[in-house]
Formats: sequence, C-alpha cells, structure tokens
Amino acid sequence: MAKQAYVYSGTNWVPLASEVTNLTGYQTKALNQFAHRNFIINGDMSIAQRGTSTASITTAGYYTADRWGLDITTLGTWTMSVENDAPTGSGFRNSAKVNCTTADASPAAGDSFLFQQIIEGQNLQHIKKGTANAEQLTVSFWVKANVTGTYIAFLQDTDNTRSVSKTYTINASATWEYKTITFPADTTGAFDNDNGGSLYLRFVLGAGSNWTSGTRNETWASLTLANLAAGQTVNLASATSNYWQITGVQLEVGDTATPFEFKPFAKDLEECRRYYENSWYPGATQVNSATAITVSTTGYLTIEPKVSKRTDITNSNTTIYNGTTANQIRNMANNATVNISPDGTAINGSSTNIVSFYDLSPFAANTHYDFNWIMNTEL
Repeated sequence: MAKQAYVYSGTNWVPLASEVTNLTGYQTKALNQFAHRNFIINGDMSIAQRGTSTASITTAGYYTADRWGLDITTLGTWTMSVENDAPTGSGFRNSAKVNCTTADASPAAGDSFLFQQIIEGQNLQHIKKGTANAEQLTVSFWVKANVTGTYIAFLQDTDNTRSVSKTYTINASATWEYKTITFPADTTGAFDNDNGGSLYLRFVLGAGSNWTSGTRNETWASLTLANLAAGQTVNLASATSNYWQITGVQLEVGDTATPFEFKPFAKDLEECRRYYENSWYPGATQVNSATAITVSTTGYLTIEPKVSKRTDITNSNTTIYNGTTANQIRNMANNATVNISPDGTAINGSSTNIVSFYDLSPFAANTHYDFNWIMNTEL
C-alpha cells in the first residue's frame, strides 16, 4: 500500500503528493534531497565570529557575517554589519548590510563593489557540471535597499573561467523583497574535486564600464569582464547612507526555489569554523580563552580547533594573541607578557586539526600562561 509523503517547510509539515508513487519534479527533489541542498553556508547570517560591525572598509576581505566577503576596487567606503532586521514572518532574525559612508558617484572604468560567497569544488560535484547531465541552479534570497533599480547576480566558475549573469529588480525602496533566479546548466567544464574555491556567487552593487559595457551572458560562456555586470543600473556608492541588505540566501540544484534550509545554530557554526575559527565564544569580545602550562624555559603551545580546517594549519594562517595584541601571551601569575615568534609546525606532519607553536623566547618554568587565537583558512 502506497503511503503519504511529507516534508518540513520550516514552519509545518507539507504533503508532497497523495501517493509516493506519484512523485515527480519538485516533489521528488524534496523527498530525495530536502536536507543538505543549500550550497551556501550561513545564508541566514546567523554566524558572525569576527563581530557584527566593521567600518571604514575600502578593500576586499571578510568582515562580519561568516563566509560572506566583499570584493571592492576603489568604489566608496563602507560599513558592513549584521543587523537584527529581517522580513516579518520569514523565520529569519538577521541580515547582512552594507552602508555607504563615503560616496563615489562616478566610478572609474575598473571600479567594482561585490558581495559574494565562494564554494569549494568538492561540494559541487553533484551538479555534474561539464557533462551532458549537468544541472540547473536556482538562487533565492530576501533583499532590501534604499536604491531601486536593476542589479546583477552572477555565477563564476574559476576552474574553467566561465560565468553566467542574471538581473533582478528592487522595486520598492526600504522594503524586503523575495527574489529567485534560475541559472542554466553548463555542459562545459567540470568543477575540480578538491578544497579550492570553484564557484563564486556574486552580487554586484556597483561597477565601472569595464564591467558593464558588454553584452550580458544569460547562458554559460567564457568569462568576459565587460559582460559580467551588463545591465546593472544601480551604483550603490552614488550617495552616502545608501544601503543594501540580504538574508535567506539559498543556492540549490534545479529550476525551483524550495523553502530555506534552516539549520541549528551549532551546525551553522561548525560549517563556518571549517574556514575561520577563534577561541572565544561567538558574540563575545576578544579575550584570552586558552591556557598552557610550561615545564621548562622553552616549549610548545599546542592548539586544537573544534573543527578540522579546510587546509593545513600553519603559522601563516594562525595567530596567537594576548587580548588583541598579536604574537604575545600573558603570564597568569604576574600578568607579565611574553612576545613570541612562533614557528608553526603541525604535530606529526601536515594536519588540519592540530598545530604546535614553538616559542623562540624563554618561558618561565612551571608557569601558567593564557592567550587566545584565530585560525583563518578562508577561500
């Protein structure tokens, strides 16, 4: 006897069909892969290990919401924040926001400002890109801005130097709007099956003529810079206090946007820590949160992150702090500080989950020290 099938939409259980034997299309997709379908990490902006606000941003980097980066080339000055602001009744609590604090109303040809996330190739293999069975991709998100008009979102395949761009329109100022964009399948160029960055999801917030002067490719093609943002009418840097906010970002296989895949906070945090982790509790200020005891006047500080990292841990991607002072630890007995020059070497060779740092200056024997640390293996 056939049985009723249900999936959880985020608020209630939804019947997929009268009988399992009748499932097709979206229903089959939902039954077979309703979990782990979102390629995006921290799409609800719930994790912000670096803090919730950074001002005076003029260069590319990661600033607040985990896994979300800014790519800026001389186009304005910005504050990036995580706001307690989201669409009413959506289930979201937070959004990422960029706010213009120094305007640039006339971008130079090479100027650009993008909001983006980079995805590992090994997480993309079931797209089957580069084969006759390649899948379409759909991105869905909530967006709010004070500047209405046409914006560009595009996918960039860095393994094969290919891209596809689509437009979306913000119709009403300062109003949350839900958007979905479907990108076609690409039968050319497979993603590398490794831990490198293979696919960029990029939202254009401003761009000069080098980015906009061509013809937009709405099917996959060899990447041409002039085509990436063709059709973008908005320059968010045109005036101070211009802003753009986003939450609920989901990128998934298929031509249909499904309900957002909400995850427990601990799961979101674990996924983010693969790329960036610090030793203090999320939401707290940077304080000494790790300790070590020495048995001689020289020794090792051994650090074990809670989550294995994307790449091997070394002294080039790990920094030890005393409070907010880098390359220093504190003697807990007398509050004296020790400046360290760490030689980072993974125990038992290369490792993504443990590292030891040798202090080239003397410790006090049989003494407790405390410190904190940051590991950054972002793409």
